[in-house]
Amino acid sequence: MRELHLQGWSISAIARHLGHDRKTVRSYLGGGRVAGVRSATPDVFLLFLPYCRQRLADDPHLLATRLFAEVVELGYPGAYSTFTRALRRQLLRPPCAHCPPGAYPGGPADAPRGGQEIRFDWLRLPAPPAGWGCGTHAQLLIGTLSTSGRWRGVLSDGDDLPHLVEAIDRLLRRLGGTPGCWRLGRTPVACTVATGQPKPVFAQVARYYGAAVQLGPADHVDPPDEARDAVLRDWWHGVARDIWLAGAQDELDQLALCRDTQDDHRLPALPITPFPARLSTRRVVGPQGLVPYRDSFYAVQPDLAGALVTVHHRLDEPYLSIATPTGAVIARHRFAPPGSARTIADGAETNILERPARLGHPQVPACRDGRGRKPLSPQALAEAQALRGVDGGRAGAADAGPESVAAR
Repeated sequence: MRELHLQGWSISAIARHLGHDRKTVRSYLGGGRVAGVRSATPDVFLLFLPYCRQRLADDPHLLATRLFAEVVELGYPGAYSTFTRALRRQLLRPPCAHCPPGAYPGGPADAPRGGQEIRFDWLRLPAPPAGWGCGTHAQLLIGTLSTSGRWRGVLSDGDDLPHLVEAIDRLLRRLGGTPGCWRLGRTPVACTVATGQPKPVFAQVARYYGAAVQLGPADHVDPPDEARDAVLRDWWHGVARDIWLAGAQDELDQLALCRDTQDDHRLPALPITPFPARLSTRRVVGPQGLVPYRDSFYAVQPDLAGALVTVHHRLDEPYLSIATPTGAVIARHRFAPPGSARTIADGAETNILERPARLGHPQVPACRDGRGRKPLSPQALAEAQALRGVDGGRAGAADAGPESVAAR
């Protein structure tokens, strides 16, 4: 642009020749822009930050949609998605001491709690021991906290979404809680291939635990590679061929504990029961009429030896059922804890079970503080008046103010 301008070209001729707008050319030639330096875009949300902070401090249960309507009438020019992203980034919504885990006062837009993140990587381990019953590959979920670098790993004998949900629950309980943001790495079973977005049921799982889902690696999250290398180098290559799945999991837990450098005491608590995902795993009945599952054995009719059956287990229930390939349930047993190495032969039921209920949101009691709409406090009214004074050009629209929104 400068070379052509020194040769006597006009700004319009330079713009046509280079395929740029005339204002762009004029800005570069006048020194208003520098090549290779992106111009800073002011964050208009910062102007409304004090008002939003005061409103959420007065009413932690205020819906993000209602707060967005208020700031729009005060002159906010951004979109709703930009507004909710700013709410999460600024961590404006305080936690409610009366809300149980799994209840979200502001809806899914405000589910993240705290600035901590966890990165999940879903890995495939080749050639696992034959006794694990997971075929040619075992599944390993690694979760790494962004700030401290603490990580945990959980082995799984399945690669579908319910097994991923079970692994996440076991991993979070090993960490002692969950951050407010889950970041997906190598977890294709949780994302839609066409769009790359989290599947709705997986977003529902995250909401159950009080978190939100983000895609792709964060710029400041490097520990997953370190944790993955430690697992493959220091643990997987030395796993004995005759070890049970529970024994390998114990070795992995010991490795993770030895690598801990910091402790996280502020992770929000987990729900009492896991998300009600329903696991389905195929097994072959043994010669004595025993079905192997999670290092234990469950009895069925002896004449079914060698038959293919499916083991169904819902994570929030204390029993499992064994069904034929057509879906007929032939036995139901109490679920033995993984690694207990028990043979369950008593108390089997042979009745046909009903179809399990659809997965839904957890039923939690409503918080008393969230009932009804709270009027604007004097501090919030003062912040609103300050915004009207700053944005005088939209005074007519702002005169209605958030009071009219609350009235409607």
